[in-house]
Amino acid sequence: MSATITDLSAVRARVEKANGLPNAHYIDTAVYAEERQALLYTQWAGLSVAADVPEPGDAKPIQFLGMPLLMLRDKDGDVRVFQNICRHRGMILVEEPRKIEGAIRCPYHSWCYSTKGKLVSTPHVGGPGYNTHEAIKRDDLGLIEVRSHVWRDVVWVNVSGDAPVFEVAMKEVIARWSEFELPVYHGGFDSKIEFEVNTNWKLAVENYCESYHLPWVHPGLNSYSKLEDHYNIEEPGAFSGQGTMVYRQLTNENGEKFPDFEGVGAKWNEQAEYIAVYPNVLLGVHRDHAFAIILEPKGPEKTVEHIHLYYSVPDSDEGLRMRNTQLWKTVFEEDIFVVEGMQRGRHADQFDGGRFSPVMDSPTHCFHAWVAGKVEAYRGMGKAAE
Repeated sequence: MSATITDLSAVRARVEKANGLPNAHYIDTAVYAEERQALLYTQWAGLSVAADVPEPGDAKPIQFLGMPLLMLRDKDGDVRVFQNICRHRGMILVEEPRKIEGAIRCPYHSWCYSTKGKLVSTPHVGGPGYNTHEAIKRDDLGLIEVRSHVWRDVVWVNVSGDAPVFEVAMKEVIARWSEFELPVYHGGFDSKIEFEVNTNWKLAVENYCESYHLPWVHPGLNSYSKLEDHYNIEEPGAFSGQGTMVYRQLTNENGEKFPDFEGVGAKWNEQAEYIAVYPNVLLGVHRDHAFAIILEPKGPEKTVEHIHLYYSVPDSDEGLRMRNTQLWKTVFEEDIFVVEGMQRGRHADQFDGGRFSPVMDSPTHCFHAWVAGKVEAYRGMGKAAE
């Protein structure tokens, strides 16, 4: 698979002959390590959601591909991400989600940091009773900040620090959903779903991209949003997915519905879209609610899916929210046996990656072309450095 497929016509031309990614991309620890660098560290990847740190001082430790990070909302209300380690001896600073009262204090030698990451206190660093030393430059020893950006409440991080600015890197998907550049409100405790799935994170992306499986895997959904009502979405090098022309709003026993996002336009009355934003964030938009799924890789063969539901108003109806959460929980649970089955299938020695339907699988092939291109480029950089 070529590393240079960025044109949609080229992707579609190649899908008729292409095989899927080799098994090693799903089961090999060395390839997983390559992909961690090529696909996740150097891109804008999904880490968490801002709703997990709603108030100034709220902090949440997160393991991202083995790296200890700390997501917090600083005293001015901005979400920041730091490496969750003290600059003194590398001690973990925060072990559990909590409110930071005053400063972030290292439990080892009590060095303290502000919520903006500045080193503010170094007790006894110059000896008993001496809290400063000329060799300890506090301005140079603040917490190591990880580049981050919040969009659609997802906290995106660029660990390498050298990706294009977020608005440039994500310009295509931002433009596609420009009508939805509106506030979104997390539904709260009843609008979170989490699954630990025995699969490589890429298989979750691939399954989400396409509607081909709906008649057999999602019979309830397919009963009113049929296969023929769907269309493919492809933006090479950025995202791919599917849309439906027959979205049906949820109602309660009184016929009440969620309020619409204001001013999104008649186009979205019965239309909805589901896009995998590369590398690891799955997004859905509807006239009255949205969702974000952050795929957390936990090794070559395990993924945690963090699912969050959002609404157009902060006080959406609790009963409707619970119904909506259950509806989506059922849909997403139906996919688990598929991605786990494909994962087990990747241990078949002679499987060649499979063949794509040129019509139905092109969004998945679009993702594969991106993966292959990024990995080949990463390997090329390594060879050039030798």
